[in-house]
Amino acid sequence: QLVESGGGLVQAGGSLRLSCISSRRPSSSDAMAWFRQPPGKEREFVAIIRWSSGHTYYADSVKGRFTISRDNSKNTLYLQMNSLKPEDTAVYYCARQPRAILSSLGRADLIDRWGQGTQVTVSS
Repeated sequence: QLVESGGGLVQAGGSLRLSCISSRRPSSSDAMAWFRQPPGKEREFVAIIRWSSGHTYYADSVKGRFTISRDNSKNTLYLQMNSLKPEDTAVYYCARQPRAILSSLGRADLIDRWGQGTQVTVSS
């Protein structure tokens, strides 16, 4: 089970930090990711981290503004979002990609666990 928190309403240029607690410790082959679904649009990849190595990958739209990280001791995934823009408004989902390999990181069809989502609204 994945449970997100930390969403809310923020002005453009502001920051938020999302958290996602996993009920079980991700395995060494798992990757943990953030996706988002803007209103009226498809769900899209935001960022992913390989749980064992900590290597991270980002969508171009958030590179340099968002940082994904994890705390192994707490089975918790984070997404630090800075310099937020109105186009970042979306429901943000935490997700697990098992047996993740480099060439397929961030593919939604390979996700086997999704959180319930947390709303992030950025006002202009």
